[in-house]
Amino acid sequence: MLVLHDLVEIESGDTPLFDMAGATDQAARERLAADKLFGLLPTPQGRTFRALWEEFEAAESADARFAKALDRLQPILLNHVVGGGTWTDYDVDEGRERAMTRRIAEGAPELWQAAEAVFADAVRNGWLKPMPE
Repeated sequence: MLVLHDLVEIESGDTPLFDMAGATDQAARERLAADKLFGLLPTPQGRTFRALWEEFEAAESADARFAKALDRLQPILLNHVVGGGTWTDYDVDEGRERAMTRRIAEGAPELWQAAEAVFADAVRNGWLKPMPE
């Protein structure tokens, strides 16, 4: 699921989580990319891969929720490793980051605990702004 999701994102042009302008047509771009990529495959394989991609997007199954959790955790870790990344690029505060990534807790509560530790460290280091009071 994650590989298929990432292939579609690569084809459509990935949109950072906090790029609100880029997000306006993201779903449409990804659907066109999925049509193109899965259409290149033999029909049975294309249908199977498309169904997996759609399962990920819907996030209704336990597998999809776990995959979504992993997908949301990766940029948190990357932002931390590079000392801010898109958090500083988009002037993100901890409350906004938590709101945008809360699905991690639904798919993998233990990973959400790890994310919370990363948020706290990022706030201490000034890479993620503290929650507004």
